[in-house]
Amino acid sequence: MSKQTKINIATAASIVPLFVLNLVLGAVSIPFGAVADILLGNGSGQPAWDYIVIQARLPQAVTAILCGSSLAVSGLLLQTAFRNPLAGPSIFGINSGASLGAACVLLGIGGGLTLGTFTLTGFLAVIAASFAGAMAVMGLLLAFSRIVKNNVMLLITGIMTGYVASSAIALLNFFSTEEGVHSYMVWGLGNFGGVTLAMLPAFSLVSVCGLAAALLLTKPLNTLLLGEQYAENLGVNTISLRNKLLLITGLLTATATAFCGPIAFIGLAVPHVSRIMLNTDNHRSLIPSTIIMGAVVALVCNIVCTLPGESGVIPLNAITPILGAPVIIYVITRRRP
Repeated sequence: MSKQTKINIATAASIVPLFVLNLVLGAVSIPFGAVADILLGNGSGQPAWDYIVIQARLPQAVTAILCGSSLAVSGLLLQTAFRNPLAGPSIFGINSGASLGAACVLLGIGGGLTLGTFTLTGFLAVIAASFAGAMAVMGLLLAFSRIVKNNVMLLITGIMTGYVASSAIALLNFFSTEEGVHSYMVWGLGNFGGVTLAMLPAFSLVSVCGLAAALLLTKPLNTLLLGEQYAENLGVNTISLRNKLLLITGLLTATATAFCGPIAFIGLAVPHVSRIMLNTDNHRSLIPSTIIMGAVVALVCNIVCTLPGESGVIPLNAITPILGAPVIIYVITRRRP
C-alpha cells in the first residue's frame, strides 16, 4: 500500500468522528447516546431531539460532506486545466451567476418566482433562481469556449462575466428594500443547513454524479500536466477535455451554490492542502484525496460555526477564509521566483 493511499484512508477515517460531532453539537446539546439511539431508530424519548437530529443536523452534515467535496474537486480540476494555482470555482463567474439569480428573487421580485402556472416562493425560489443563474453563466462560457481557444483568454472571459454579474447585483441592492438587502446578505453568508431531508436525495444525486465524472478524468488530467501540446500528441482532445471540465465544475458549483450560498475558499484552498499532504500531482491519488479533504474541511467549518451554542450560529463565510487564507499565502510564498 502506497504512502498516498495510507494518507487518504486516514483522512477518510476522520470523517466519521467529525460527522458524529456535527450531529451532537449545536444550539441544543444532545448526548452522544441519544444521537446513537435516534440514528438506530429507537428514539431518544425526547421528540424535539429526534426532530433536530433527523430533520436538521443529519441532512446538514451530509450536505457539508457533498458540498465540500464538490467545491474542492472543482477547484482541483480548474487549477489543472488552466495551470493556475489560484483558479477556483468562483473565478469563472459561476458563483456570481448563482448570486445574481438569488438577487433577482430576493431583491428584484420580492422572494417569489413564477414560471407559467407554476409558482415557487421562499427558499425554493432562491434555489431555482440560483441554479438557473449559475447554469446560464456556464452555458455562456461553453459557448465562448467554441470561439476562444486560448485558456488564458477564456479565464479572462469568465472573470469579466463575474464582474458583469456583480455589477447587476450591486444595482439590485441599490434599488431594493431594506428587507430584501438583509435577506440577500444572509443568503450570501453561506449555510449548509439549507438542504432539507426531502431535498437531500436530489442534491446528493447531482453531487455524486459530478464527483464520479471527475474521477473518470484522472488519466487525461495527468496527461495534461505534461503540457497541452504533449497531451494532444498522445491523443487527448484538449478542447473537448476543457469543455468537460467546465461542464463538471459548472454543475457541481451551481448545485453547491444554489443550495448553500456562495461558499468561499474551500474550492481554492483544499486542492493545495491535498497536494501538500501527498506531495504529488498524480490525479489518481489527488482527486480522491481532494474529495475526502473537502468533506473534512466542510465538516470542521460546520462544527466551528456551532461553537457559540445557544448564542447562535456563526456565518459559514466568516470561518472559511480563516482556514483557507493561510493555505493560499503559504502556496504563494513557496512560488518565489
